[in-house]
Amino acid sequence: MNDAASGVFITLEGGDGSGKSTQAALLAGWLGEQGRTVMRTREPGGTEVGVEIREIVLHHRGHIAPRAEALLYAADRAHHIETAVRPALARGEVVIQDRYIDSSVAYQGAGRVLGGEEVRQLSLWATEGLLPDLTVLLDLDETVARGRLDAAEKRFDRLEAEKGAFHARVRAAFLALAAAEPERFLVVDAALPVDEIAALIRARVAALLG
Repeated sequence: MNDAASGVFITLEGGDGSGKSTQAALLAGWLGEQGRTVMRTREPGGTEVGVEIREIVLHHRGHIAPRAEALLYAADRAHHIETAVRPALARGEVVIQDRYIDSSVAYQGAGRVLGGEEVRQLSLWATEGLLPDLTVLLDLDETVARGRLDAAEKRFDRLEAEKGAFHARVRAAFLALAAAEPERFLVVDAALPVDEIAALIRARVAALLG
């Protein structure tokens, strides 16, 4: 699906607390064992510029206008794709990325009620239309996800701290995106044991890689 030489672009999506980072690490390790060169990255914050944008969008103490927030994510994405992701794909690497366009559609489009199609078009413009070959959606009830975050006793960022209704809209948006593009998405129940989730993802990735 992507147009960047021979590399493979895999994204992981889902609500906060769904286990994306864990599964990204497991998948990267498995691919490394298969002899693949892997680049793990994330949005926001996958570049030096992105780290600064991440601090603003996730940890700024004051109010950020929703449209400004969406534009900041798009700015991070534009720089990240041009300077990190496309070069890795051009080298033939497998890029495993924590969050991408679908997160903006879900969080800013649905969560912030800006409109999913407008936010999607903004990101497509920012990335010159680059879409993943595979998107793994780790689906988890938002109340269960909140319980995981509470148990972790971590510092909540601006999005994690939003109320349940916000996260319910986000989850519904993710599921709608997956239903609209079943050929791109693998939807996995994030309440399953970690090793079972990893096996499902490996099977789909193995089929993708041929």
